[in-house]
Amino acid sequence: MNINATLLGQTIMFALFVWFCMKFVWTPIIAGLEQRKKQIADGLAEAERGKHDLELAAKRAAEIMREAKEKAGATIASGETRASQLVEEAKIQANAERERILAGAKAEVDQEVFRAKEQLRTQVSEIALAGAAKILGREIDAKAHNDLLDKLVTEI
Repeated sequence: MNINATLLGQTIMFALFVWFCMKFVWTPIIAGLEQRKKQIADGLAEAERGKHDLELAAKRAAEIMREAKEKAGATIASGETRASQLVEEAKIQANAERERILAGAKAEVDQEVFRAKEQLRTQVSEIALAGAAKILGREIDAKAHNDLLDKLVTEI
């Protein structure tokens, strides 16, 4: 095989082509690949961070739900306690009101009994005076014998 100028020219052209590709074509391709590689690595790291953040958020949400359930339970228990306290207070107030009404009614009954006794005493004294007047045959002056009548009323 003869090495001639064509083979030598093709070798030189091939070397220039390789140099040109390495200088102007290969560098941007490698830079693009490196950038893409970095972008993919960053995306994977972000996905991993997102996954970790999601796990933390899920744990935090579970914690918040647990706290909310505890607070709700405490609020319900407090409400039930307050309701029972209100019922007890209402019972106490109702008993006090009942006692007050009973005392008022008893006082009113006592007052009515006293009035009835006084009225009965007055009527008895009038009947006694009328009876005494008939027995004596003359009329007794109620004004003149007021002291005697008062004494009689208190004795009755």
